[in-house]
Amino acid sequence: MKALAQPPVSTPLMKPLKERVATLGVFLANGFGIGAWAVEVPRIKESLSLSDASLGIALFAFALGAIVAMPLAGQLAPRFGSGRATALLGAAFVVALPLPAFAPNLATLCIVLLALGAANGALDVSMNGHASTIETQWKSPIMSSFHASWSAGGLLGAATGAMLQKGGVGVMGGLVLPDLFIAVLMVAAALLALRDLGPRATASSNGFALPNAGVMKLAMLAFLCMLVEGAVADWSAVYLRSALNEEASVAAVGYSAFAFSMAACRIVGDVSVRRFGSSKVIGFGGLLAVAGLALVLSLPTVFTACAGFAMVGVGLANIVPVIFSAAGRSTSTPAIGVSMAATAGYAGFLVGPPLIGLGAGLLGLRLALCVLVVATSIVCLLGGKAVRSARLA
Repeated sequence: MKALAQPPVSTPLMKPLKERVATLGVFLANGFGIGAWAVEVPRIKESLSLSDASLGIALFAFALGAIVAMPLAGQLAPRFGSGRATALLGAAFVVALPLPAFAPNLATLCIVLLALGAANGALDVSMNGHASTIETQWKSPIMSSFHASWSAGGLLGAATGAMLQKGGVGVMGGLVLPDLFIAVLMVAAALLALRDLGPRATASSNGFALPNAGVMKLAMLAFLCMLVEGAVADWSAVYLRSALNEEASVAAVGYSAFAFSMAACRIVGDVSVRRFGSSKVIGFGGLLAVAGLALVLSLPTVFTACAGFAMVGVGLANIVPVIFSAAGRSTSTPAIGVSMAATAGYAGFLVGPPLIGLGAGLLGLRLALCVLVVATSIVCLLGGKAVRSARLA
């Protein structure tokens, strides 16, 4: 008598391992490029003799390009497939990254930064959408590993740029040489396994998708989280320098602690989500961020600055990856949901610094930074429920 056929057993070998490795490479490459670009901004400002206001206009062009491109990028995956869209946008990022080094004046710089911002924003949406698709096939939380790869790339790109500058390499080489490395990573990823997984959703006829209530809640949470990130990036050193009356290098320890703790925590983020669940990661992470900000604002010292901002970095590290995963599950295709959450998050990152600046002028910097405590408190209280209710629209 023949034995009954058994259904195939899912094993780790059946998981899209090559696709995951390839997409990790894309995140690493994108982070590397942004890190290399960041350390060249002061030299580009100096080479073009730009004022602070002029540089602000140029950087706004970068942000504007990203905000415009992000909603549109969500429609590329249904039309071309998430893997192919990621490969195409990776190529666009490689082409756009070195262009600021060739800009002869402010007007040209604004144009090329608009293009670079659009390429970066669109790639951000596409690669996160593709990562969300891989996570669905993997059947286990893995989104934090992709963001850890991006953070690692950013640190490596900044370190590489600093080494090139120390070695006497000019602005052009400071962007072109890292770009060659990024191009190799992108090509290797595309050849390895940037392919579609699962059925391709149908693109909306008008190029846009109307968000449902669940995605709107997730987008709001992304906005608040990245508002805090942007404000910490731009104002932590300013606050500590005024509160501690120390030199800039000492005041910078706060943001350094924040950035390194966030990158390190994302390495173990997937394990945390699997063990404790998404809602607990958001709830505890938000609470930890609230406590860290309260510590820094109530008792500013070098020690509390390191401890408090490190707490904020650990608390926020895995909230945005969890939100992106939930947003990817809440729409017809992951890229559309991710595009909505990412656009809102990026807007928060841009709104945060000027909002704090406006509040500082009216109330003083310490009181203005209390807005960040309110933002993280909202994430702590509402984030878990929003993620639990994430479902297909």
